[in-house]
Amino acid sequence: MREISLDRLRTLIAIAERGSFTEAARALNLAPPTVSLHIAELEDRVGAPLLSRKRGNVKPSAIGELLIERARRLLADAEQALDDIQRQVQGLEGRVRLGASTGAIAHLLPQALEVLRQSHPAIEIQVAVLTSHETLSRLADGTLDVGLVALPQPPVAGLVIKPWRRDPVMAFVPAHWQCPARVTPEWLADQPLILNDATTRLSRLTAEWFANKGLHPVPRIQLNYNDAIKSLVAAGYGASLLPHEATASLPDPRVVMRPLRPALWRRLGIAHRAEYVERPTQHVLDVLSDQRLP
Repeated sequence: MREISLDRLRTLIAIAERGSFTEAARALNLAPPTVSLHIAELEDRVGAPLLSRKRGNVKPSAIGELLIERARRLLADAEQALDDIQRQVQGLEGRVRLGASTGAIAHLLPQALEVLRQSHPAIEIQVAVLTSHETLSRLADGTLDVGLVALPQPPVAGLVIKPWRRDPVMAFVPAHWQCPARVTPEWLADQPLILNDATTRLSRLTAEWFANKGLHPVPRIQLNYNDAIKSLVAAGYGASLLPHEATASLPDPRVVMRPLRPALWRRLGIAHRAEYVERPTQHVLDVLSDQRLP
């Protein structure tokens, strides 16, 4: 079944509004035979006359009136669709899908989202809680646009992964414990521990920190939610190793933070596809880059 061309519908509307094939041809910048051909094709497709021609005056038939009514709506919808797409191409509005860990979402994204809301209020940000591996996989298959991932990461074909920021990993210790000014692997390995689960980059990072001193402590519990870990530390259940973002609020007074010796850093990167970056996505990348820390 042949589809009806919007150009043919536009021609039909122009004739109905002007009552003349000649005037319609002039308004549409078409040759008169082309206008006649458009109507002939429409009538052949519909199977009925769309216009009546009497004494030089052209008027729609009953069927023509119905088609013209529907055609006006179709053309308006098409124009609106093109306008919406153009606004997205220009970066005035659109949707950006972003993946990040719970820690990044809780402590690093809010400021960026506030800047985006003020500067680009029509851009919708859809945030998914994902591990770095899941984020890179979804970027590669096209179901995400931007990702915040732990570094280092092996190269991924078709993706760009750039360093974004680094934050110190600190010891979070119950305030009533007696702990040194700088926490060492040897001291911490003798304490009950609450650590990130093995699926996270932070887990591997902290395991290496202990292993460099020949230590392999077994935690009391492993979680993948830093705020829950902090709550358990505040309850005195154990100590933990967590990144501390400069924008994060001060910990619960029942918790003390201590720097590590040797120092440890959690590094994050921004990932996106290497192909053409749409304007809304570029706005998000620009805002995140402005918040990069050394």
